[in-house]
Amino acid sequence: MSIVERPIRLRYAATCSSCGAALAPGTRAVWRRVERVAICDRCVGGERTQPAEIDRGTPGGSARREWQRRHDRREQHILTEHRHLGRLLVALSDDPQSTTAWGIGAEGERELGESLNRLRRDGIAVVHDRRIPGSSANIDHIAIGQAGVFVIDTKRYRGRVESRDVGGWLTSDLQLFVAGRNRSKLLAGMARQAEAVRRSLAGTPESASVPVTPVIVFVSDDNWSLFSRPLRFGDVHVVWGKKLGEMIRARGPVDTTTIMRLEEAITRALPAA
Repeated sequence: MSIVERPIRLRYAATCSSCGAALAPGTRAVWRRVERVAICDRCVGGERTQPAEIDRGTPGGSARREWQRRHDRREQHILTEHRHLGRLLVALSDDPQSTTAWGIGAEGERELGESLNRLRRDGIAVVHDRRIPGSSANIDHIAIGQAGVFVIDTKRYRGRVESRDVGGWLTSDLQLFVAGRNRSKLLAGMARQAEAVRRSLAGTPESASVPVTPVIVFVSDDNWSLFSRPLRFGDVHVVWGKKLGEMIRARGPVDTTTIMRLEEAITRALPAA
C-alpha cells in the first residue's frame, strides 16, 4: 500500500531535494522525516524532477565589459599615436569621465547584486544583467518574491537624492534631483524596463495579477541623510539598499511555485547580457 504524501507549511527555510529551489518558511511542501528532506509542491506533482538550466547573470557584468572596452580602446589609441612615449603617457593619464563612469557603475551593480543574492536563502529569485531584445539597454537586477516582481536599477551617483516640485502656482510637477541636477530622465528609463518585464510574463497565468514594481536604488554614502524617506514618482520607487530589501521581503500572495515559474519566463525572454 502506497503512502500518500501530504504537503505542509514549512516552519523553517529549506531546499527542495528534487529541483534545488529555495523554500521559504510558510511554503507548501512535503517533508520526509526519515530522509529529513523537503520536496516542493511542483516536484511532488511531477512537473519537474531536476533543476532548470537558468543563467542568472553576473551583476555588473556588461557594464564592466563596456568599461574594459573603452579603457583598452583609449590605451591602444595612445600607443599607436605615440610609439616612443605611449606607455609613459598611458601611465601618467587617466581615463575620461565617460569611461570611468562605466567602471563606477559596474562596481555599484556588483555590490548590490551580492546583497540581493543573499535573499535567495529566503526563497526569493534573483537574476542580474538582463538584455532587453531589440534595445541597447539592459536591466541591472530583477528580484521575485511574495510581493511580486521588482525591476531594479543601481545608480552610484554622488550627492543628495531628493524630490523637487518644479510646477507653477496651480500645478505640481515632482522631479528627481541628485546633487542639484535634474535626473528625471532616469524615471522614463525605468518605465521602459518594467514594460519589458511585463511583456516577458505575458505567457504566464499570473501575468495580469502579479505586480511589477520598478525601483531605482542609489547606493553612494552621501545620497541619503538620516531622516531621508523613500521617494516615489508615479510607479517608480527611489530608495536605498536596506529599504529595497524590505520591499522585496514583504509578504504577499505569490507562492514558491509561482516564483519559480516567473523566474523561468523572465530569464527565457530576457537573456543574460
